[in-house]
Amino acid sequence: MTIIHDSIHLCTEGDCDVHDVTREVETLVAASSVTLGLVTISVASSTAAVTTCEFEPGMVRDLQRIFEQLIPRGTQWAHNSTWGDANGHSHLRASLVGPSLSLPIVGSRVQRGTWQQIVVIDFDNRPRDRAVSVVVMGDAT
Repeated sequence: MTIIHDSIHLCTEGDCDVHDVTREVETLVAASSVTLGLVTISVASSTAAVTTCEFEPGMVRDLQRIFEQLIPRGTQWAHNSTWGDANGHSHLRASLVGPSLSLPIVGSRVQRGTWQQIVVIDFDNRPRDRAVSVVVMGDAT
């Protein structure tokens, strides 16, 4: 079994900033020589998340709108009172989506739908530098 780790660096704007990392993940998988296995993409943050979606401007706006409707910024979340940093909504949004995603690798390719991209969403209320961890593991040729 082969296990490889690498990372992707992102400079984000915060406030539901969505970044497509599909190409970077697929490049790492291809370089790994893993033919059958899993790739796990993870962001070590309590205010960012990893998921899949069709990465296009309309969907990005829809994601931003639905998160604002479900978990609005202006609400007095208990976290804001505890820490005084006004990003309680960021933590809640990231908790809802989750910090990682695992996808199968078959025939040296990440198994995903045609319109399914791998995205990192930064929910924090300010710009951040993010390190996205990518672990590729499985049988290699």
